[in-house]
Amino acid sequence: MKIITGGVTAAKGFRAASAAAGIKYQGRTDMAMVYSEKPCVAAGTFTTNIVKAAPVKWDQDIVYNHPSAQVIICNSGIANACTGEEGFGYCRATAKAAAETLNVDENSVLVASTGVIGMQLPIEKLSAGVKAMAPKLQGTLEAGNDAAKAIMTTDTKEKEVAVEIEVGGKTVTIGGMCKGSGMIHPNMCTMLGFVTTDACISKKLLQEALSEDVKDTYNMVSVDGDTSTNDTVLLLANGMAENPEINEKNEDYQKFCEALNYINTTLAKKIAGDGEGATALFEVKIIGAESKEQAVTLSKSIVTSSLTKAAIYGHDANWGRILCAMGYSGAQFDPEKVNLYFESKAGKIQIIENGVAVNYSEEEATKILSEDAVTAIADVKMGDCTATAWGCDLTYDYIKINADYRS
Repeated sequence: MKIITGGVTAAKGFRAASAAAGIKYQGRTDMAMVYSEKPCVAAGTFTTNIVKAAPVKWDQDIVYNHPSAQVIICNSGIANACTGEEGFGYCRATAKAAAETLNVDENSVLVASTGVIGMQLPIEKLSAGVKAMAPKLQGTLEAGNDAAKAIMTTDTKEKEVAVEIEVGGKTVTIGGMCKGSGMIHPNMCTMLGFVTTDACISKKLLQEALSEDVKDTYNMVSVDGDTSTNDTVLLLANGMAENPEINEKNEDYQKFCEALNYINTTLAKKIAGDGEGATALFEVKIIGAESKEQAVTLSKSIVTSSLTKAAIYGHDANWGRILCAMGYSGAQFDPEKVNLYFESKAGKIQIIENGVAVNYSEEEATKILSEDAVTAIADVKMGDCTATAWGCDLTYDYIKINADYRS
């Protein structure tokens, strides 16, 4: 696998564009379009929140009940959630505008929205944005990067990644972009993510690959404990790499899954590290667990603990908060056997052994915890299963951002 520069336009046949439609934000782009030269097989995973935004319902129908997709339209600023039949009608109107402008099937247009819940979209501006973007579609890396910027809300940076692999003697490319900074919590993919590939793969295996991979990537991310109404990850494959179709779970399928995992893991970590107000990516690894389920439960409990997140912000090795979070997780373990370590670019230090503090240097611990990416490693000594969760520290700015989000 080769890591390359790019995002949604890295794979053959994919183009992107962006526009400043003035939906909510002024002086910046707020709409993005991703288009494939050929119809794609599509896969998707969506929020588990009972309150689902109109675009989620629209996309679920397209992904699950139609053979192909070719276009993604995304706006930022207004989420089109809790908007009733009118909001769902705007999804159809957006798809119709794209279908007419690009000469594609209306049922091949996927839509996504992010932003304030409860507001109706200004559909005239949305339709105008669609028509403005179509002539600007380009397959350049710059066009993909501009699209990644256009879907941001409280994100501080665009998020994209791309890789190349070899399948059946052909170069296959997978690229992706996402947005996510707040209202980030499992399950499902607590964000908007769009992944494109020129791989030739069956729709069935594409969906299986994505559904399985989100368990260890996006479902292991939490910023603030709030699961969005709009969470959507879409994966489009147009087959333009011309590799032999991946239609069984063979070596080629495993290669594809490994590359997809790298894409999704990288994007998941970018979301966690860019959590609203965050100053550090907080990674939690559970090792020595007796089952995957136990490891997942423990790691998520630690990474979502507000007290632990606050300690990370303060560069404080307050290990009692971590052990406490493990204790209320619901997973069974022996606290008197737990070893705990902190690690970053500045080094690694053991904090507790068999549930009791060791004679460590607070100064060294603070130095390790002062980096922009910090890992806590807890060994429960019960088996050989592991899990990793990602989050961020909890800062004063998180309150500031969310106190006036609608204004």
